[in-house]
Amino acid sequence: MRNTKAVSWRGRHILDQTLAAMDQMDSYCKAHPGNPSAVRRPQLLLRGQLWIALLGPNMEEGIVGIGPTIEAALRAFDTQYLTGLARRPGTVGYFANSSGSAD
Repeated sequence: MRNTKAVSWRGRHILDQTLAAMDQMDSYCKAHPGNPSAVRRPQLLLRGQLWIALLGPNMEEGIVGIGPTIEAALRAFDTQYLTGLARRPGTVGYFANSSGSAD
């Protein structure tokens, strides 16, 4: 177990929360080593009651997964990542309609 001293801010132990989040992400990635979240290691952010897994400069330009738990956010991130790959020309899973443009 890690030796930590938490910094209290508004009654929260920020360091403990951060280390716990990192441990949960590591556990998820070990359980799903081939998933995009394990390979790309998105940032984890907590906003209110929701966890956000973000790969990219911001939520508008990046790949985002949002959920009430870290695992749910990482699962949503994996889904969004794979969906984005399927829509890109030149990647496995890309489908064009008869006119040659993407659906």
